[in-house]
Amino acid sequence: MKRIRRVAAALAGLTLTCLGLAIGAPTAFAETKILPADGGPTGSGVTTASRTVVVGGMPGWQIALIALGAALFAAGLAVLADRARAAHRKTALAAA
Repeated sequence: MKRIRRVAAALAGLTLTCLGLAIGAPTAFAETKILPADGGPTGSGVTTASRTVVVGGMPGWQIALIALGAALFAAGLAVLADRARAAHRKTALAAA
């Protein structure tokens, strides 16, 4: 049963990763075609890379603070899960 759960979790993670890449890919590979002014064929446009201009945004220190908070939160959850697992093992061994 444990093995099935691990495989299911791995497949779910891979699926979500692929889905995230598929959603983000169209914007990453976007391009703009500039058509000639003389009214030439539509397929002969020059391809240029599109640039995204961001106005405002979040300062780096805020991003670092959020990342630090998320890391501390995950570490705390890991410690609590480890302690709960250890307590469960001791109870199971005592009962057996």
